[in-house]
Amino acid sequence: MIVFPNAKINIGLRITGKRADGYHDIVTVFYPVRLCDALEFVVPDQPIIKDILRETGVESGSELYDNIVIKTLLRVRERSSFPFLKIHLHKGIPAGAGLGGGSSDAVYLLKVLNKHFGLSFNNQDIKAIAQEMGSDCPFFIDGIPSLASGRGEILTPVKPVLSGYYLAILNPGVGIKTGEAYQNCLPQVPSTDLLQLVDLPVLEWKGLIVNDFEDYAFKKYPIIGNIKEELYRSGALFSLMSGSGSSVYGIFSEKPKLSEKLKEFMIWEGAM
Repeated sequence: MIVFPNAKINIGLRITGKRADGYHDIVTVFYPVRLCDALEFVVPDQPIIKDILRETGVESGSELYDNIVIKTLLRVRERSSFPFLKIHLHKGIPAGAGLGGGSSDAVYLLKVLNKHFGLSFNNQDIKAIAQEMGSDCPFFIDGIPSLASGRGEILTPVKPVLSGYYLAILNPGVGIKTGEAYQNCLPQVPSTDLLQLVDLPVLEWKGLIVNDFEDYAFKKYPIIGNIKEELYRSGALFSLMSGSGSSVYGIFSEKPKLSEKLKEFMIWEGAM
């Protein structure tokens, strides 16, 4: 059984408060993109005594058996019984990139296990497990453009505002830990409504739709800010760092002619 967990970008990201449970409240728009991993599992012909994970592609940034795929698998095993598996995870989505790759892997595994083994998890069961694995995991259950609030688990569908545009996603090869990023940002309630802002033409987003993590990320890794500036110089209608970084995307009216310097950082491009 093979599935292809896809990435997401954030259109805007505001940190609105610190919660009593230690998490932060945010407002953002999660938007699915076709950059993806490949996740396959098989039930061996001869039974094995534990789950086996093999990982290829870009490095996930975690110890092999500390991977969110294994953590999700163990969490599901607490609720249901099924054979031990051989799993192959091929990473196309960089770790620490603000693209939700690990969260997507976790949710896709959860959904395919439920379907393949008939575990009888309903939507609430799946959402509950997903929330335990990561704040942005619930988005990947349906994976449609959504305004996210709370920790990121309160989702309201929005229009596919990027349809017809061309997207380029670049990654400078540096990773930013989400916890570190939150520690270096000051929560504040925004004066503008992100839901209204994304309804504006994309050309008007610049300067209005912001990511609160950018200031810290640009100071720690100036290359991230440089990539954003270069995307605007290359004709981007809008550019922003995704999530807590370090990937930056540019939205164009058509396929752009990017400099060789920018092409070195390209990890995905295509029509939306």
